[in-house]
Amino acid sequence: MRDLSVSIAAEPFDSDDARRLIAALDAGLAELYPPEQRFGPNLKAEHLAEGHGTFLVARDEGRAVGCGAIRLLDSTTAEAKRMYVEPDQRGKGVGWAVLAGLEAAAKQLGVRRLVLETGIYQHAALSLYRCAGFTQVDCWGEYASSPTSICLEKQLV
Repeated sequence: MRDLSVSIAAEPFDSDDARRLIAALDAGLAELYPPEQRFGPNLKAEHLAEGHGTFLVARDEGRAVGCGAIRLLDSTTAEAKRMYVEPDQRGKGVGWAVLAGLEAAAKQLGVRRLVLETGIYQHAALSLYRCAGFTQVDCWGEYASSPTSICLEKQLV
């Protein structure tokens, strides 16, 4: 297997590649969770406007293979959203690269705490987040009533 050479860059949330990756993410989540326990559609383009968040795309030799976003919740807290890596690219470090890019983008926005919600059936995602230093916290907002949600946080320094 060759070494993965991934580039991470901010891209429009409504680009063709972004839409394709998000559609694949949504399809995968639909196989695991009922509609009322999927929260992806709560991320809107206006949440990612300059100074409020960002959407990142991971590319390997030009091919979009992963994505993720952050949106500010308040002046010091951001939420990571829409993390996804194409199935044939998993286990190659793409998720790590996207998460590192999101953390860097959060720091540029002055964020000191990064939070996220994921599902109980997303074992690889949970492993990635825990290995990256996230710890479990009580769920908030719409996630609090979801029996399949796990919420995590990481203090950024």
